[in-house]
Amino acid sequence: MAGGTEAFPDLGKHCQFSGCHQLDFLPFKCQACHKVFCVEHRSCKSHECPEPEYNSRKVIICEICSTSIEITGKEDQEKMILEKHEKSGNCDPRKKKKPTCPVKRCKETLTFSNRTICKTCRLEVCLKHRFPADHACKQASSSTTPAAAAGGSWNEKFLVAFGLRNGKDCGKSGRPSSSTTPFLKAY
Repeated sequence: MAGGTEAFPDLGKHCQFSGCHQLDFLPFKCQACHKVFCVEHRSCKSHECPEPEYNSRKVIICEICSTSIEITGKEDQEKMILEKHEKSGNCDPRKKKKPTCPVKRCKETLTFSNRTICKTCRLEVCLKHRFPADHACKQASSSTTPAAAAGGSWNEKFLVAFGLRNGKDCGKSGRPSSSTTPFLKAY
């Protein structure tokens, strides 16, 4: 199939995917199989390329030193490349990265001054997540709070919170008490 139109016969190429053959004026050439494809079939997966891993990239991490190693090829080469890395002398266990906070989306490195152990679940976390509510503490969700121990209804929770006040009046906590009540004058 020749590309182009009657006026411009050398312009564009037809997609070489079987069943498509669309005329494309900006065709893509596959680096693996060297065939020409349209926008819809340009990826190796979409045109079922016989060599899909030709230009694929993958990164593996050495468990000894936490170094990332890029692999461009087949998966069976991973073990061989890791063994080669270990024998190269660049694999040093002292380079291994320090532990990080186990809380989801937290990348804080746990150092001697930035770590604490939760007294409830014994999990080692950073200082930002030291409170049970901040790190989804397993035992914090159980009935450790008086309100949770009181049951489920809001009325019972209110009564428990009211009993915890120990006779303190929340509205006058910062003011000295006076025997006279304030009043408003209406004009």
